[in-house]
Amino acid sequence: MQKPSSKFLAWLSAFIFCFLFWLLLTWSVAPRELILGGVVSAIVAAFSGRFLIHHQAFYLYNPVRLIVLIFYCAIIFLWEVIKANFAMAKLVLSPRLKYEAGILRIPASDKVQSEYGLAMVSNCITLTPGTITVDVAEDEGGKNYYYVHWIDVAETDRDKAGEAIKGRMERWIGRIWK
Repeated sequence: MQKPSSKFLAWLSAFIFCFLFWLLLTWSVAPRELILGGVVSAIVAAFSGRFLIHHQAFYLYNPVRLIVLIFYCAIIFLWEVIKANFAMAKLVLSPRLKYEAGILRIPASDKVQSEYGLAMVSNCITLTPGTITVDVAEDEGGKNYYYVHWIDVAETDRDKAGEAIKGRMERWIGRIWK
């Protein structure tokens, strides 16, 4: 159970994140938008803060981590999505329409060990067209693996398939979530 002060910090951290996201979505600083965004952010933070923030409430608010996160979302992840979209378009528009789908067990990098980092990598894999992360599991030795459904299994070697699916995403996410 969290201490009262850590509950407040978790709420405050979630509130700030939600409010900044609100400002990004509305792109307005009109008083009505600010008040509505504050109310909505406070309600969302009250319900989600204790589930999303487990420790170190302001971990992500480090300026270096924020810059890396913004760079990752704007450049790295966007590029991976564009590449996957072209690969899916090529697959769908191909006259042969023969592909072999499968679920692969891909090892997670040692650079990403936190729950937040593993969740972000698995969500980014799922948001990339042609792949869905089914599960993230830890084996008996403590090594994490992603179970990924890949619509066109081009490589069966785990390491090569992992490189094809994860690309540079995992390395950059490892810089955000240590």
